Parts: sequence; C-alpha cells; structure tokens
Amino acid sequence: MESAMPEPITAPPPMTVPPFSVIPGAQVQHTLQGQERQIVDLVEATYRLHAAGDSVNPPSYFLRFPDRPTARIIALPASIGGQVRVDGLKWISSFPENVSAGIPRASAVLILNDHDTGYPFACLESSIISATRTAAMAASGADWLSRHRSRPTRVGFFGTGLIARYIHTFLAATGWSFDDIGVHDLSAESATGFRGYLQQTGADARITVHDSPEQLIRSSDLVVFATVAGRPHVTDPAWFDHNPLVLHVSLRDLAPEIVLDSANIVDDIDHCLKADTSPHLAEQLTGNRDFLTGTLHDVMTGRAELPTDRPVVFSPFGLGVLDLAVGKHVYDEVTRAGQLHVIDDFFHELRRYG
Repeated sequence: MESAMPEPITAPPPMTVPPFSVIPGAQVQHTLQGQERQIVDLVEATYRLHAAGDSVNPPSYFLRFPDRPTARIIALPASIGGQVRVDGLKWISSFPENVSAGIPRASAVLILNDHDTGYPFACLESSIISATRTAAMAASGADWLSRHRSRPTRVGFFGTGLIARYIHTFLAATGWSFDDIGVHDLSAESATGFRGYLQQTGADARITVHDSPEQLIRSSDLVVFATVAGRPHVTDPAWFDHNPLVLHVSLRDLAPEIVLDSANIVDDIDHCLKADTSPHLAEQLTGNRDFLTGTLHDVMTGRAELPTDRPVVFSPFGLGVLDLAVGKHVYDEVTRAGQLHVIDDFFHELRRYG
C-alpha cells in the first residue's frame, strides 16, 4: 500500500515595508469633492462593521493644558476590518482662540498603519476628513431618524463654522431641501458670513439670522448644534415643545434636563457617555442609562423605535473608525489616480542587524 505523500509546505509571502506617503489638504479636498452620497454610504457601512465587532475603537485620549484651558488635542486610535483592513490614529487639536486670530480652530493629521506589518504608510491632512465624516454621520442621522416622522422643512444652525458648512453641504447633496434656514451664532460676524455662504450656494430657502437661541430652536424642526461649547448653555426644555429632530453634533450644548425629556440616539454608548458630554451629564444626574433609546445602528436595523411625541436627539461622539474608513478611501482614490506623493527612504533602518 502506497503511503500518502506529505502536503508541500508553502512558505508565507515575504513581508515588505510599504512606501510612506503624504497627502496634503488640497488633495484630500479634491478627492472628496462631490462624493457626499458615497461617503454617507461608507460611514453607514463602517457603523455596521463596528456593530458587528469587526473593529477596535478604544477611548479617545484628551490632552489638556492648565495654561490653555479652552484648548485640547485628542488622540483617536482605531482599527477596522472588513475590506478596509487598516489601523491608525487621528490626532486633532481644537484651539478656539485661533478664530479671533483669523485661522481655523481645528487642525489634524491622520496616520494610516499597514495591517500586516504595522508600519505607517500614509499621513493625511485630516481636518477635512474629520469634517467630512462628521457631516456624513449627521446626514445619515437626519435621514434615518426622520423616517418615522414628517420630514423636516425648517432647519436651524446653532454655530456657523466649518462643521456647520460641511453639514449643510452634505444635507443638500443627499436630497434635503428646506423652506426656511435659520442661523444663530454668538459671533454676529460668523452668522453673517454663514448667511453669505448659504446665499452663494443658491439655497432656495428663506434665510433668517436669529438674535436668540430660543428663536432659532422654536422656529426649526431640524436643529443642528455645531458649536465649541464646553458645557451646556441651552437649558429650557420648553424650547423643544414642538418635538424637533436635533443633531447634537457638538455634544455639550444641552442641559441634562433636555436630554432626559427626549429620545436619545448615540453612535456608540460607551464613547458618548464620557468626557462630560450632555448624555454623560444626564447619566451622572440619574445614575443610569435608561434615557438612551439606542444607537444609530439600532435604528438602521429596526431594533430601536422612535417616538413622535418627544424631541429626538442624535449625539454622535464621532468614532476613530470613521476617520480611518474615509482616510483609507482617500488614499485608495489618490493611489488609483497615480498621484500619490511618496517620501522615498522615509524608513531608513530596514535590516534587523544593520
């Protein structure tokens, strides 16, 4: 009887260090321009991967400064599987005092790490990526959370910086149109500038700059909070008696009493209920999380039902896996276009013993 031949041993493919590339902001912006619907789909697919456990998204780390109490730099490490298969880190600063000096509040870089070797293979300007994924998750939330109710026709923007502009762009590009657009900002100059931006877009809506937060909220059935508030400044639940849909993107605008009067949707429970966000303050006040209705993924899969007789508040913390997904998309698009700027010999010592 012939003996069976042993299976041949296949050596694993040799591991190589990927080339290191830099993708500047102009290239990021050019790549993402006009891709709003595609990015919303990408963000929703990433939420599904995250809910399925095919990601690693540890808590964000906040670097704060005793001599600059309004400033912070946040590290968002993450890893995502699926077809994306990339690890990385977003390192984003928020220095509100920059605005008075005429430069943007936020700046950021995104580092992408190779799945197999762990080597960084790209550094991308990431304030645009961050604003893009924030606007995409807001547009996704507005869509899914309005499916059970009359679609809002009056939108109010509380805070009129870069994020508000991106959210408006994504709403318009994904099929939203409004009869009325309200604007409010503590800075009259910013509010006027945002109104000018809206007019330049050709928005077919009445545009009103409101003097007070109450006027803005009461006149809107979709309210977008995009401020730099560090603590709640909207405290009267009666302003929400008309049960609007609230995109609470800046996370710290609403007093706990308003949160407790509302149906609350988050993107990730553990991430959102930290760092003194409004939902975190509500948890501290009540000692429980019973006020949470669920996550956006719960709504997408039908596991969470939303009431029509209360405000619905979406408080997305903004997950690092979303930045990775959008950043990897940009990298792939730039690579396909043959426009990748490679830094030759960025990694110098590539032999273990020299």
